[in-house]
Amino acid sequence: MNGKSEMPLEDFIARPDTIPLIIRDGILISEDFMLRHNIRTGTSLTGDYSIDYVDRGQVQDMIPQAGTNILTMIPIVMGLLDQQSLEDAGIMQVQRNPYLDLRGRGTLIGFVDTGIDYTMDSFIYEDGSSKIKYIWDQTIKGTAPAGFHFGAEYSDEEINRALQSENPLEIIPHRDTVGHGTFLASVAAGRERGEYIGAAPDAEIIAVKLKRAEPYFYETFLVPEQQENVYTSSSIMLGIQYIINKAAQLNRPVAICIAVGSNLGSHDGFSLIEEFLSRISNTIGIAVVCAAGNESNTSRHATGRIMNSGESQNVELSAGNRMEDIFLNMWSGASDRMAVSVRSPTGELIPKIPVRSGTSYSTNLVLERSRVIIEYYLPVRGGGDQLTLIKILNPTPGIWTITIYGEIVLDGTYHIWLPLTGFLDPDTMFLTPSPNCTIVTPAAAVGVTTCGAYDSRNNSLHASSWGPTRLPMMSPDLAAPGVNVAGVFPSGYGRMSGTSAAAAITAGACALMLQWGIVEGNETSLTGNRIRANLIRGCSRNPLEEYPNVQWGYGRLNLYNSLNIIRPM
Repeated sequence: MNGKSEMPLEDFIARPDTIPLIIRDGILISEDFMLRHNIRTGTSLTGDYSIDYVDRGQVQDMIPQAGTNILTMIPIVMGLLDQQSLEDAGIMQVQRNPYLDLRGRGTLIGFVDTGIDYTMDSFIYEDGSSKIKYIWDQTIKGTAPAGFHFGAEYSDEEINRALQSENPLEIIPHRDTVGHGTFLASVAAGRERGEYIGAAPDAEIIAVKLKRAEPYFYETFLVPEQQENVYTSSSIMLGIQYIINKAAQLNRPVAICIAVGSNLGSHDGFSLIEEFLSRISNTIGIAVVCAAGNESNTSRHATGRIMNSGESQNVELSAGNRMEDIFLNMWSGASDRMAVSVRSPTGELIPKIPVRSGTSYSTNLVLERSRVIIEYYLPVRGGGDQLTLIKILNPTPGIWTITIYGEIVLDGTYHIWLPLTGFLDPDTMFLTPSPNCTIVTPAAAVGVTTCGAYDSRNNSLHASSWGPTRLPMMSPDLAAPGVNVAGVFPSGYGRMSGTSAAAAITAGACALMLQWGIVEGNETSLTGNRIRANLIRGCSRNPLEEYPNVQWGYGRLNLYNSLNIIRPM
């Protein structure tokens, strides 16, 4: 199914104008389509998915035949989710209990993130050997993992050889220049160092360093060039598949920590990366933990409901002084059809653009330097919804008004998201935002454990994303400690707040449960969604709160209580 090209696949992937595509069996996978657009077959993933590659110049030519399916094939951009923990999560009680003796022995924890500083003491045993089994650095050239075609793979044998040398980085030039991945690995699986210990200190590690998104995605989603920590959902899916493959080779159960996310996507679990995560969460020995995000108080989400056909509503957006391009994605249900118009801060009006799937209307404002683009796509694969994209280039600072017209209304609900925090001027925001339905992609996936964050010092909720999803489905599942969590950066000991840290603690808890269930033979058919159910049942709950709710989910993570509940069963 490879297109006709003399260039080796590895060289084709390395080109800046080559972009990945996410393809699922049954969606535009005919050989004729692949050949016509010179789509190169890449890596097969679990569940009939594949990551293939094409020249960016082919994308526009693909639209007439692909229609709205092209949206599902093009990866979205994602970023990092940052902003007395183990005791409060019921993990220290499990580690100390002599009858349980759970520290993660025989399990793996995988991280698809910014890499890992393999020279840190937290990842080295007392005999000087590494507890890291594999590293796949997608950003550097070297010997790529079998079937993955780019990056460099390093085994524990190579890591140990590097650690024994005077200059390890000369042998393995892998670095975590951001520190996010290193910190999360230390929280989930760091070795005991003084008063510090990870949630599953005997679990071993597989680390993937994500490569930066290609220029095409910066341009398509209007991401500022200075934003470095931008990744594609396709790179994340490849990293997850790599971890799954290595866990299978080692014949060990694995917990996978996903602490990246996006405000793009339908927020209902129907994106391809979320479907992929849902499938693997049903696999014995694989648990997936997703950070819910930290978007509830960022004013990046607005929602409303038009009651009748012919009615309209205004949504006001304040554009900051940096004049950074604005990308909005609006989703409405399959039963509705909605059109939009846009008014600038000076009063210049882009009138209502009629809805037609594939429409792309673009105009320069007369009295301002701004340019407005409006695109409609419907029905979009998955829920059959309508996606409306609004792009404001070089926006005039001030209040922009988006008017939404209900042309066909049965339900009438719409949601609009601005990009993830860090991808846009922080002063650009909705004037009437909603904290609900701010769970990021891919945390809306069904079957994964989605965690919010709370401050374990006073049991107050952190500013993590609130549910439900657009399905609608209750989310998050639970909250884990996520404020001033202690861990290790490449520069040394430090602290982090946010759902990334909460996800790392929860991934460590999943590793302990995998040890109890699979390694020790208490429940050898344990899957990720069964672990999720066990964690939900054991949550600590405030008697003054009603559960589940869109802020806390089913309560606060309490692994010790979860094990106490399931052991008699």
